[in-house]
Amino acid sequence: MKFRGLSIYAALVLAFLHLPLLTLIAFSFNASRFTIWEGFSLRWYRAALSDPQLGDGLVNSIIIALVASVLATIFGTAAAYGMWRRAAPVLSGTLYLSLVTPEIVTGVSLLALFQWAFRFLRLRPGLYTVIVAHVAFSLAYVAIVVTARLRNYDRSLEEAAMDLGATEWRAFLRVTLPAIAPAVAAAFLLAVVVSFDDYVITSLVAGVDSETLPMVIYSMARRGVSPVVNAVSAFILVAFGGLILVSERLQKQ
Repeated sequence: MKFRGLSIYAALVLAFLHLPLLTLIAFSFNASRFTIWEGFSLRWYRAALSDPQLGDGLVNSIIIALVASVLATIFGTAAAYGMWRRAAPVLSGTLYLSLVTPEIVTGVSLLALFQWAFRFLRLRPGLYTVIVAHVAFSLAYVAIVVTARLRNYDRSLEEAAMDLGATEWRAFLRVTLPAIAPAVAAAFLLAVVVSFDDYVITSLVAGVDSETLPMVIYSMARRGVSPVVNAVSAFILVAFGGLILVSERLQKQ
C-alpha cells in the first residue's frame, strides 16, 4: 500500500508537469485557431514549414547549436580531464556557480564584454557572438557530465598505458577517451539542447542577422498566441525530448 501511494503521487506529479505540454501538442493538430476543438488538421504544421522567418530562425539555431556544442564539448572535456588529473576544487566549484547564475546576469555581462571588445576590433554582433556566448554557458554542462564519469574511471588504466611507453596524450586518446566516450556524447547532446533552447542570453548578444528560432517564437507569441507557435513548439518538444532520452541513456553506459 505504501509503494502504491508513492506511485500514485509520482503519477500526479508527472501529470502536473506534462499535461500542459500534452495539451499544447494536441491543439497543434486542431483545425481551429482557438482552443475549441474543430477537428484534426495539419494546417498549422504546413503554415510553419512555409514561414520564411521561422525557416531562417531554425537554420540559425541549428548552426549555432551545433558549432557551439562541438566547441563546448572539446573545451569542456579538456577542462574536466584537467581537473580530474590535478585536483582543483575551486575551479570545480566555479562550474556550478555558472549554472546557478541567472541568465540575465550572464547575458548582460557577455554583452558588456562584447561592447568593450568591439570598440577595439570594429566588429558588430552576429552569429559568432551568439556562438561564443553559447560556448560560455554550455561548457559548464559538458564539464560537469564528463567529470561525473571520470570520477568512476580507474586511473590505473591510464597509468598502465604510460608504463608501457605511451605518452600522456596517446594514453588519453587510446585509453581514457574511449572509456568516457558515452559521457562525452551525452554531454554534447545536452549542450545542443541547452544551446538551441536559450532565449535570454541570445536576445542580448544577437545581431540583426542572427535571430534564432526561440526569438522568432517569442516575437510571434507577443503578437498573440498563434496555432503556428503550437506546431513549432510541439516539434521542438518531441525532437529534443528524444535527444534528452538518448543523452540519459548514454550517461548510464
